[in-house]
Amino acid sequence: MQYLYETIFYSEKVNQVFSNASTIGLMLRFESALAAAQARHGIIPEKSATIIKRNCKLEKINPEQLIEEAGLSGNLNIPLVKQLTSIIKKENEEAAKYVHFGATSQDVIDTALMMQLRDATKMIAGDLNQLIRQLIFLTKEHRNTIMAGRSFMQQARPISFGFKAAGWLDPLLRSKQAMQVLLKEVFVLQLGGAVGTLSSMGKKGLQVSETMGAALKLNVPAKSWHAQRDRLALIASVMGILTENIGKIGKDISLMAQTEIGELKEPYKKGRGGSSAMPHKQNPVGCISILSNAARVPALVSIIFSSMVQDHERATGLWHAEWQTMADIMQLTAGTVVKAVEITDGLRVNRKQMLINLEITKGLIYAENISMALAPLIGKAEAHELVEQLSRESQSKNKHLKEICIHDPIISNHLKKSQIEKCFDPALSTGICNEFIDMVLKSS
Repeated sequence: MQYLYETIFYSEKVNQVFSNASTIGLMLRFESALAAAQARHGIIPEKSATIIKRNCKLEKINPEQLIEEAGLSGNLNIPLVKQLTSIIKKENEEAAKYVHFGATSQDVIDTALMMQLRDATKMIAGDLNQLIRQLIFLTKEHRNTIMAGRSFMQQARPISFGFKAAGWLDPLLRSKQAMQVLLKEVFVLQLGGAVGTLSSMGKKGLQVSETMGAALKLNVPAKSWHAQRDRLALIASVMGILTENIGKIGKDISLMAQTEIGELKEPYKKGRGGSSAMPHKQNPVGCISILSNAARVPALVSIIFSSMVQDHERATGLWHAEWQTMADIMQLTAGTVVKAVEITDGLRVNRKQMLINLEITKGLIYAENISMALAPLIGKAEAHELVEQLSRESQSKNKHLKEICIHDPIISNHLKKSQIEKCFDPALSTGICNEFIDMVLKSS
């Protein structure tokens, strides 16, 4: 069913990384690399390794039979090795003796998963880089686009839209750094045999590992990690954090796209966001996908954390819980990044409406400016109490706070009219937004 929803929640290219064909193909790649490495270090005959490598081809495997027999075996590798051995035996009985020699099923499945996670991470990182570039553009383009900053869903103080976009950008820069660490350090080979000791390969086990790691472009760990799953938890965490940070972008855009707000709209494309009942609507479908994925990923990440407490040297059930879960996390994260790229490329920013919305409160959004201007003159507490009283008066009389302040005897006794008017200038009310923007851009 997942592929029915591929264009809504997922990234097609990352889905392919976790397809049946890709998974089986990577497991065969492990078996081929294992045989080649063992032959190189004199563990199995060179001729046998050549025959094994020649037969580790996806087209030689019956996937339907593999899937059916996996239910009896408890994993995919047992029936895969059975098929592969049978195929090779027809060509050379001696070579068949060395298929999967000295390895265990978890070695194959973990290594194939690591290659999938590595390849998916590279793809996600590429899309993330594009998203970052687009957010940098929005941040620069709108550094002086004034809008209402909101606290607890209420207008609080003016900010710039560039400042908000910088808030979206900043954590994604950290996710980019985290992915670079993953790609440099975390994707590792699994090769340990029955209980992780490589006892069947003797002293040459480490040499085989080094050779396989180079062939499969995976780091070689200090020891096998059958029951130490912190690397997977780290990968899941990086993806979960990235998804939730993008979820924040989807939440903000969807709220700002509300009819009553009207400050942002997703890019226009014919047929995009239409309603089956209401022809006038353009639903924020990109945000919908992002928020849906952001709702799903944390629970999946928690499964990976729950699976870390594994029994002894090889786990019962907890290892198995990771397989589909890690694929789901990667696929949903990839789809989230893709959707964010879509909605920020050509995001429609209504500057005029942002300024209109600033005046909805009739100047109340500038109340703190007046209070801070008065504080050195009459005391902070007294200033706060006075402006709070005048704010209530503004609301009850439906008058602009600036007019109320100009005519207030206490304020007019301490501040000139020009000073009061300055307090209601949106361009002078955004604090050090631009300084913060510049610091984020500097780190990009």
